[in-house]
Amino acid sequence: MNALDTRTLLLETALDLIWQSSYNSVGVNEICKQAGVTKGSFYHHFESKAELFCEASDHYWETIRQDLDAILSPVHAPLEQLENWIEFIFINKIGEDATNIPGCAFFSAGTQTGCVDTLVTQSLQTMTERSGKYNLALMRTLKNENYLEENVDPEQAARLMQQYVQGAIMHTRVRRCLNYIKRDLPEGIYRVIGLKPEYWFTVKATWPQKK
Repeated sequence: MNALDTRTLLLETALDLIWQSSYNSVGVNEICKQAGVTKGSFYHHFESKAELFCEASDHYWETIRQDLDAILSPVHAPLEQLENWIEFIFINKIGEDATNIPGCAFFSAGTQTGCVDTLVTQSLQTMTERSGKYNLALMRTLKNENYLEENVDPEQAARLMQQYVQGAIMHTRVRRCLNYIKRDLPEGIYRVIGLKPEYWFTVKATWPQKK
């Protein structure tokens, strides 16, 4: 295995272990054992677990960014962008297995860790800001095309949507039941962002065909 492969393996292994457990409970020894590399190899690439986590966040973001660029591309109509985004949440963050709901590794780490490591805190905040910018772009598009209620503030709608979706996913992980979120998540999003009711059916009508 070359150096680049080893580095990538460590990044992905760390993400998996931290998501399954928590940042505080996953140590360098466990990461190395799971990845099948030596501690010497680990410290050749990273100075600390905190540095590994921060670089893992950048590694993960590059994959997610490409997905978001595609589903929120201006080649899609505004309501189609919203539909694509909801589909992305169902496929990548919820899935079909109620006992193993992926969620967001970084949101999970943020709720689980009690550390005060500045690097980790900044990394989590950066991830939230990055995804928030995409949410805001979607809300502005919907607002500019008159799909949202007049009193809706796109910036607030973007924040509320992010908070609602993350909360709904965490609630589903606790309940271990997909029935409610499949039924409730789209409508909850429409309500939170202030999508005009006459457009709800337009989005819902195509959603079951893509699920």
